[in-house]
Amino acid sequence: MTSLRWYSKAYSASEVMDRTGAGVTTRAVGTLVFCFLGLVGVQFIRPPIQHPSTRVEASVPTEATGILRTSCYSCHSNEQRLAWFDEIVPGYWMVRRDIIDARVHLNFSTLGAKPPEAQRAALFEAVNMASLGAMPLKSFSLLHPEARVKQADLGRLKAYLDPWHDLPARAPNPSLQALPDVVEPMASGVRFDPQFTHWHLLSITDRGDNHSLRAILGNDVAMQAARVGAASPWPDGARFAKVAWKQRLDSDGTIRPGQFIQIELMVKDAKVYRGSDGWGWGRWKGLAFQPYGNSPQVAAECTGCHAPMKRNDFVYTMPISVPFSRNDQFNERAAVMPVLPFDPFAASLVSLSVDRSRSTISALFSHSSTRRELLLITWSERDDPHWFGARIPGDFLTAEYVGSTKGAPSAYIRFSKNAAGERKTDTSSLNRANVIERLEIAPYLSY
Repeated sequence: MTSLRWYSKAYSASEVMDRTGAGVTTRAVGTLVFCFLGLVGVQFIRPPIQHPSTRVEASVPTEATGILRTSCYSCHSNEQRLAWFDEIVPGYWMVRRDIIDARVHLNFSTLGAKPPEAQRAALFEAVNMASLGAMPLKSFSLLHPEARVKQADLGRLKAYLDPWHDLPARAPNPSLQALPDVVEPMASGVRFDPQFTHWHLLSITDRGDNHSLRAILGNDVAMQAARVGAASPWPDGARFAKVAWKQRLDSDGTIRPGQFIQIELMVKDAKVYRGSDGWGWGRWKGLAFQPYGNSPQVAAECTGCHAPMKRNDFVYTMPISVPFSRNDQFNERAAVMPVLPFDPFAASLVSLSVDRSRSTISALFSHSSTRRELLLITWSERDDPHWFGARIPGDFLTAEYVGSTKGAPSAYIRFSKNAAGERKTDTSSLNRANVIERLEIAPYLSY
């Protein structure tokens, strides 16, 4: 009887398990069928990707066009270049979004309708995004490995662009300009800061891609952070001003600031500007200081360009600094001698220049508003690791100090990389002092 009761219980338990298993299986099958039908259904939710017939492509060599077509046209053109798996929803939705966003930023099918300078700038930006690994997007290149730009192809594009082929045109010295009394804020709300003329030098850029010279200045918060290496991230309150001039060729063959182009501001406030990578972005163009763009969304153009520099808190500039072992965040190679008559990075920037024949770049500083103490720092030039077509200060070479009284040079001291200051009073040194004193002030750097 005991065995019979045990068998009866075992049979009942087995029957319950069978019924339960059958129920689970039925529900699983039902779920799979529902998911399959849902997947089929959403295939019909396919907002179109517009493909305008407009074709005004930039005039570039066939070889360059072929590289761009292979690696860029899938998203950055009006042409249909989807793989079969891109057509499957929800992947289709993501690809469509990427294409729409990409076309807004750069569309090779319509690039030829823009002025030559804008076309060239777009090509340089495309090469730089590829060089920095920002393009194509990693999510896209995982399934589209053919979109990755090969190093050999990247080299061919750089050779075609050839940023250092031409010298700027000769032009007269630009006249000094006064800041407008009123400068309108950006549509995003970022306000112009006229105090930039009292900020100090972080770095210089010689841009061969667009024939401009740029001084990158920092306010006291930015300069202090650069001095101690506290830039990961940059502290709230830090401000940068990038002042750009057209390059002009002087009569002595030196490249100096010419016509004023624009000023760009970056203002750090992680809370106020949390929607734009913690930075407020501003750009004012021309002598009228006209705000760039008329939409609050213009900041997206700035954040898109600076996205590859996320590891450096979205800052391209490598401040000239003492060694901090921060990889490529600081320009340690350009550190100046510790013993100079005054600290150039706490003084006023007067002007800057480039000597292509010697591959050097220089900055002139003033210790006072009367310009009675001047310091001309000269570095070798080196390629900017963050931007193809740009060069920045390399190794420190010399510092030339000029002190004057009553309009006549009273002291000339030359500091070199491997020697202490050498005071000279001979004719050649006085001539050199006179040359330095006569260097013109760049527009908007008059203190």
